[in-house]
Amino acid sequence: MKTVVIVAHPDLGASRVNRAFMREIHNHSNIDVRDLYSIYPNWNIDVEKEQQMLLSYDRIVFQFPFYWYSCPPLLKKWFDDVFTYGWAFGPEGNHLKGKEFILATTTGGTEQSYRAGGDNWFTISEMFRPIQSTITRCKGTYLPAFVTYNTTHGTDAYFSQEAKRYAEYIQTSSNLLVH
Repeated sequence: MKTVVIVAHPDLGASRVNRAFMREIHNHSNIDVRDLYSIYPNWNIDVEKEQQMLLSYDRIVFQFPFYWYSCPPLLKKWFDDVFTYGWAFGPEGNHLKGKEFILATTTGGTEQSYRAGGDNWFTISEMFRPIQSTITRCKGTYLPAFVTYNTTHGTDAYFSQEAKRYAEYIQTSSNLLVH
């Protein structure tokens, strides 16, 4: 299965956990990595290039820090620009049909804070619903998200352990399917 990780972190150099993820992913030759903020520092997304890139992968992973209950703004713009009517959805919009998608995120909050009655009121899965709906609208297969919690207080050993778990998770076969 051909896998690409699309990283969307506005300041990857300052992120201990996302950098740990990137170091681990680079140890796996079967995973390609694209850093959106590095590729598009001016935010002028090459839509045709991105669409052609997506066609060559079976599994697409979006890796980003979770803040303000969403993805970073460049990733949102990327979705808006790349997942176009007639290409990704609508009549003849079948180019993403059957492709597998995974959201991989990091958050400073604890797992307990992302639940009914917790500090954030909702589970992280509930907060991902807009992106999940976008993917399913495009006939993609939405797989369960990978989440690393409590990054504010995490240690380098914890981040290294999570990075290994992350690399294994995104390479797991389709038994992750949500029904």
